[in-house]
Amino acid sequence: MQLEQKNVLLGISGGIAAYKTPDLVRKLTAVGANVRVVMTDSAKEFVSPLALQAVSGNKISNSLLDEDAEAAMGHIELARWADVFLLAPATANVMAKLTHGLADDLLTTLALATPAPIIIAPAMNQQMWAAPATLENTEKLKARGLSFIGPASGEQACGDIGYGRMVEPEDIVKFLLEYDFEDQASEQIFAGKKIMITAGPTREALDPVRYVTNHSSGKMGYALAEVARDLGAEVTLVSGPVNLNPPKNIVCNQVVSAQDMLDSVMRDITHQDIFIACAAVADFRLAEVPTHKVKKKEGLLTLSFEQNPDILKTVAALNKKPFTLGFAAETNDVEAYARGKLERKNLDMIAANDVSSTDLGFNSDRNALTVITKHNKTDLPPASKKALAKELLTLLHIEYSNQK
Repeated sequence: MQLEQKNVLLGISGGIAAYKTPDLVRKLTAVGANVRVVMTDSAKEFVSPLALQAVSGNKISNSLLDEDAEAAMGHIELARWADVFLLAPATANVMAKLTHGLADDLLTTLALATPAPIIIAPAMNQQMWAAPATLENTEKLKARGLSFIGPASGEQACGDIGYGRMVEPEDIVKFLLEYDFEDQASEQIFAGKKIMITAGPTREALDPVRYVTNHSSGKMGYALAEVARDLGAEVTLVSGPVNLNPPKNIVCNQVVSAQDMLDSVMRDITHQDIFIACAAVADFRLAEVPTHKVKKKEGLLTLSFEQNPDILKTVAALNKKPFTLGFAAETNDVEAYARGKLERKNLDMIAANDVSSTDLGFNSDRNALTVITKHNKTDLPPASKKALAKELLTLLHIEYSNQK
């Protein structure tokens, strides 16, 4: 399906047709799209931001001068996140701003900042649509490669009849499903870079037939590997035991234990530009593994464990270390533990997630992350792991570029 896992940024401007947008968002998410919404101030007079947040599952963006967002260049991140920027409804005023390159609010700034294709669903009085200025603006925008859907003809809120109505949500979704827009995941922001990613769990032997492990499915690490590949990187994936097929056009080194994973990582780490430690590596291993199966007996069985090597800390301690991104899977005090890990292991960035819920994290196809660097914090709300991988790698690229 064309919109499966696509990131649709919906821009809503101030027209009566804005009342249709919650239904539009609902229909977009029903076909698998990830939707985020940006509104003008006047749009909030026609539709509730709370309603749009409820149906999209994401915070609504409105102000270009949001201090929390701008501390991390939020508008640029949102512009990069989008696979397609849909303006629905697009008023005559917004179209005029786009024509002349104005950027006096968040919506119009995003229109200038995004590399994604822009699709416009106009909505205005029929006389405004027929006005020479609007027709001229439409032709100029089309000449720049912007696409239009509608407007439709019919009775309008003002009582006039003619072209100017926003097309219905189901028609917009159908248009997007059939639209041959270039997948922005192919933007080669990591061209020429080598990225190594660890994924999945490790297994630590108790005897020749038993082992201890954890619930990691490897889905997040594999999603990161696929997206990094699509973004132009030469990817090496070091994977613990998972029930996933190795991604195409990626070097995949399959390992079992934490020591195996460390050995595989260190063989090629000096040639890597970026290291992403997404694997859930066992902290401990049996001090001495029996050579024969341990037989059942009455009473307690006492086992002695020793610490496994810390792969991420080892890489981050190298004299010429790559850019290091770690993960912190926690069940409580998530941000505090993540910040401690960032400092203690000398990382460049850490992605923290709460794995206490069965709906997100381990074994789920969805996740939510809090991404922390020495100077910034960005919350990535619940989404598919593929979508989160793209958002996380976009943040990583910004931080990596700023360090060069």
